[in-house]
Amino acid sequence: MVRLEELTKGTQVKGILPNSLVTIVDAQWHGSDVVELTYKDASGALGNELVFRDKENSLELATSAGAWSFTADGANFRLVSEAHRIRLAHLFDPLLAVHTSLVEPLPHQITAVYGEMLTRQPLRLLR
Repeated sequence: MVRLEELTKGTQVKGILPNSLVTIVDAQWHGSDVVELTYKDASGALGNELVFRDKENSLELATSAGAWSFTADGANFRLVSEAHRIRLAHLFDPLLAVHTSLVEPLPHQITAVYGEMLTRQPLRLLR
């Protein structure tokens, strides 16, 4: 339920037009029980309507959490951005596997694996 006093300029409201969201352009009061609303619908067309107190129950304010709200959890954002960084790290560091492992290979081992073995397709190994 929305009180008529909450219908101010810039507010988005459901219930003025059927199945549509409108943005209030102007609200002009006529006494204490009637407000004249000038609104813009989703297509940009302007409209004008008198809203009485008995219609308060059918009106609803649109939530402010849209596609670009900044109210999400920062820790989850950090986790996702770190996951994307790790997923794309091989593009910036071709020796990523060597640098992130606990094994310290010798230079000739790095040259053998990255320079010779990985360039051969299909890769064939003996165990």
